[in-house]
Amino acid sequence: TLNHFALCSVMYILCNEEPLWMSKYLSVGGHLEYKCSWKKTTLSRLSLCSGNSELEQKARHFDGFNSLFLYRRWYRCFTTLSSYSFDNGHVERKDDLSLDHFHSQYDGKGPVLLGKLAETWPARTKWTIQQLVHDYGEVTFRISQRSPKKIIMKLKDYVSYMELQHDEDPLYIFDDKFGETTPALLEDYRVPHLFQEDLFGVLDYEQRPAFRWLIIGPERSGASWHVDPGLTSAWNTLLCGRKRWALYPPGRVPGGVTVHVSDEDGDVDIETPTSLQWWLDIYPHLAEHEKPLECTQLPGETIFVPSGWWHCVLNLETTVAVTQNFVNQSNFEHVCLDMAPGHCHKGVCRAGLLAVPGKSVRDIENHPAGTMSAWNHNDMTRAEKRLKGSGSVRASNSANQCASFEFSDVHESLENQVFSYDIGFLSQFLEKEKDHYTSVWSPTNPIGQREAREWLRRLWVLKPELRGLIWKGACLAISVDKWYACLEEVSACHSLPPPSEDEKLPVGTGSNPVFIVSDNVIKIYAEGGLGYSAHGLGTELEFYDLLRKVGSPLINHIPEIIASGFLVYEDGVYRTVPWDGKGMPDVLAKYYPLELSYANSCFPLGLWSKQQFGMDSSTECSNKPIWPYMVTRKCKGDIFARVRDTLSKADLLNLASSLGVQMRNIHLLPLPHGEPLPKPEDNNVRDSDPPEWKQVISTLNGRKNNIKKHLANWGGTVPTVLIEKAEEYLPADMSSLIKFVKDDDGDSVYTFPCWIHSDIMDDNILTQRSLTDAKSTGDRDLEKLDAVNIIDFSDLSIGDPLCDLIPLHLDVFRGDIDLLREYLRSYQLPFLRGKSNNDIYKSVGNSKFSTASYRAMCYCMLHEDNVLAAIFGLWKDLRAATSWEEVEHLVWDGLNRYQQSSPTLSS
Repeated sequence: TLNHFALCSVMYILCNEEPLWMSKYLSVGGHLEYKCSWKKTTLSRLSLCSGNSELEQKARHFDGFNSLFLYRRWYRCFTTLSSYSFDNGHVERKDDLSLDHFHSQYDGKGPVLLGKLAETWPARTKWTIQQLVHDYGEVTFRISQRSPKKIIMKLKDYVSYMELQHDEDPLYIFDDKFGETTPALLEDYRVPHLFQEDLFGVLDYEQRPAFRWLIIGPERSGASWHVDPGLTSAWNTLLCGRKRWALYPPGRVPGGVTVHVSDEDGDVDIETPTSLQWWLDIYPHLAEHEKPLECTQLPGETIFVPSGWWHCVLNLETTVAVTQNFVNQSNFEHVCLDMAPGHCHKGVCRAGLLAVPGKSVRDIENHPAGTMSAWNHNDMTRAEKRLKGSGSVRASNSANQCASFEFSDVHESLENQVFSYDIGFLSQFLEKEKDHYTSVWSPTNPIGQREAREWLRRLWVLKPELRGLIWKGACLAISVDKWYACLEEVSACHSLPPPSEDEKLPVGTGSNPVFIVSDNVIKIYAEGGLGYSAHGLGTELEFYDLLRKVGSPLINHIPEIIASGFLVYEDGVYRTVPWDGKGMPDVLAKYYPLELSYANSCFPLGLWSKQQFGMDSSTECSNKPIWPYMVTRKCKGDIFARVRDTLSKADLLNLASSLGVQMRNIHLLPLPHGEPLPKPEDNNVRDSDPPEWKQVISTLNGRKNNIKKHLANWGGTVPTVLIEKAEEYLPADMSSLIKFVKDDDGDSVYTFPCWIHSDIMDDNILTQRSLTDAKSTGDRDLEKLDAVNIIDFSDLSIGDPLCDLIPLHLDVFRGDIDLLREYLRSYQLPFLRGKSNNDIYKSVGNSKFSTASYRAMCYCMLHEDNVLAAIFGLWKDLRAATSWEEVEHLVWDGLNRYQQSSPTLSS
C-alpha cells in the first residue's frame, strides 16, 4: 500500500508539472488567454474546466520525494536575474559613428553597441508597458514559442500573463506583422542611418521575407542560440528594460548547441537549450577561453549583429525592443551563397570546418586558427551530419563522415587552411553538381526560389551602380555565369545580337533560365533534369507543328519559334546542336540513352513519349552537361502580373473573354496520332483504363494514397479537420473522375482528354492595349485591352480541361466570379467530351463524380503545387470550414451551372 501511495504521489506530481500542460496547450495553438496556470488554461480551452473545479484548491504536498531534475526546473522558474548588473563587457560601446567609420570598423567584422541612435524617437517615451497597454491593449500580437501552431494574444492579456507566470521559458511577443496590425507603431521609430541600406527593399512588401519585429518579454525570457536567417545582419534597439547578450563569431558553435544540416534540401535545424538554461547550466562551466563575447544592453542602446554571428539573448527584466534584419553590400554575397543549393556550404557558414566531410577534432587541433584561435573550439565534432559545440555538453570524440560531395578537390586545398568567413573561402564548399533550377529549395531560405530570381533581376535593373557585386551574388545563388555562357553560345550560333549589359540576367520567375536579347527570347530548359526537359522541348515543338497543320487561330497569340536545339558542354566550351523535334539527335543518345516507345514517330520526344516518361519510375539524373533550348520572337505586350493593378474592371473582363477564346483553341486541338501507350508497371492504374488517361490516373492515385502527408506538406495551409476528412471526400479510384455510367444500360463511358497548358498563371499572359477612336462621342481617345498572348508551353500535357481552369480562377482571376463567368461565356466548350457526348451528359446526374465542382476540388487537393494556399488566402472564411463540401461549394459551384447549361458538341 505504501509503494502504491508513493507511485501515485509521483504520478500526481509529474502530471501536474506546468511545462507538460504548457506544451499541451501550445500544440493546439490559436488565441491564448492565460488563467493563472497552464493546467487550468489548457483544461479551459478544452472545455474540461469549471469555475468550481478542484483547480481552485490548494496544491497538494508530499514528503519524501526528491528530484534534482525538478528542482533545477523549479529554480529556473523562480530565479531572479538582478545579479546581472551593468558591466563593461567585451562589446565596444560607441556613441557617434559615421557611416564610413561603421563600414570600415564593424560592418561584417564584429558587433558593436551604439548609443544616441534612438534619442529622438517617440518610442523612447511611448513604448512603456503601461502606455502600450493603454494604446493597444485590445490589439492581437503574435507570440514566439517552440510550437508548430501560431499563438496570438491581446496585449492586455499578455501583460497579465507576464505578471502571473513563473515559466521556465516564458512566452514573449515576437511579431513580424506589427506594422500591419498597428501601423501607428511604425511612426514611433525610424531605421538608424547606419542601417538604411536594405537590398531586400526592392521587392514588394508581400514578396520580401519577414524583416522587422516588435519584441516584448518578461524577465527570464529570451532568444536561444541562433544565427539570423539567411545570414542577414541585424540591429536591435532596446526601449525599456535590460538585455544580456552573448555572441560567438561565424563558424564557432556554442557549447550545448547542435546543428543539423539536411543533405537532401539544405534545411538547417538547431538544437539548443533555452536562453536561461544556457546561462545558468552551461555558461558557468565554460573555461575563460571558451566564453563568448558578452554585454548588457541598456534602454536606448542599439546593438549591431553582423552576418553569421551566433547570438543568445536573455531578458534581465521586462523589456520592449524593436529589431530589423537587412541585406547590404557587406553581407550580400553571404546571403546569396546561403540561397545556393546544397548543404555543405550552409554547414560551414555556421559550424566551421567541422561541417566538411572527413574533418575531425584531430584535424582542427593540428591546424589551429591564426587570428581566430581564441574563437575555435577544440572539442567540437561532426557525427552523422550533427555539428555540436563545446562546453559542459560534450560531443563524441568519434568523427563520422557524411555523404560524399564533389568539391573540385577542395579537400586537398584545405589541408593547411583555417576557417574564414571570407566569401572566397566559403564558396569553395558549394556542391558543383547542384544546380539552382534542378535542386530542392531549402525551406530555411528567407525567400522562395522564384522570389530569389526576381530579387536579383530587380537589383540588376534598379541598382546599376552595384552590378559588379550583384553579378557575384547571382553567380553564387543561381550560377548565372553558366547560363550566361549558354546564352552567348546560342546568340552566336543563330546570329542574334549579342546581349547588352542590361540583358545579362534571366528574366521572369519561371522554372527555367530565360533571357531577353533585343526582340528575342532565349529559354534554356533545365527544370527536372535532362529527360524531363528534353521531353518538354520535344512536346512544345510537336504542339507548334500541330498548330500550323490545322491552321489554329491560336498561332497568332503565341510566340514565333526562331530556333531550337541542344547546348552541350564538352572540353571546357559550349556548343549548340540544332534540333526541330523530329528524329533523335545523336548527341542526346550519347548523354541520355532513353528507351523510347515512340522512337520511330515523327516527334519521338513528343506528347505520347512524355506521357510514358511520366509513368517511368526510374530515377532522373540531372547533372548531364547538355540542355535543350528554344529561341522565340518576343510577343508584344506587358506581362499581366506587372500591369494587373493598372487595369480597369472592363479591361479584366476583356482579358477573361480573350482567355476563354484562346483556351478553347487549345482544348479543341486534336491529339497527335500515336500507338497505344505501353502498359505501365504501376498498381495505381487498371488495364481497363483508357491508355491516354493512364499517366494522369496513376499520378492522381499515387497522391491520393498519401493524401494526408501530401496536404500536411503544405505547412499549415490546410486546416487539420479538413486533412482528416480528405480520404473520405476523394473517390476510392481517381478513374471515377473520367469514367461515368449511362442511365439506360449501365455501360461505362469515358471522357476524352485534351491538350492542357498546365501553367496559365499571371506571369505567362501578355496583355496589349490600343487606342480607341472616340471622335463620335467627343471624348478623348481611350486605351483598350484588345489582345492577349500566352507564353511558356514547356509544361504541356494532356488531361481534364478543368486543370487549366484552376490556375486561371485562383491566380489570374483571383477568385472573381464575374471574370470566371466571362471566361466561360466565351469558352463555349463542354467540360466533358467523348465518343457520345449525349451519353456522357446523361450520366452527369448519376454521381457526384461527374459534377464539375467536385472534380475541380479533387484536382486542387491533389495538385503538385500548393493551390490550396490560394484558396484559403482568397476565401479566408474557409479557414473555419469543417468539410470539403463547403470549400467546393464556395469556390467552384459556378462551374456546375455552366456544365448544366453548356453547349454540347455533336456526337
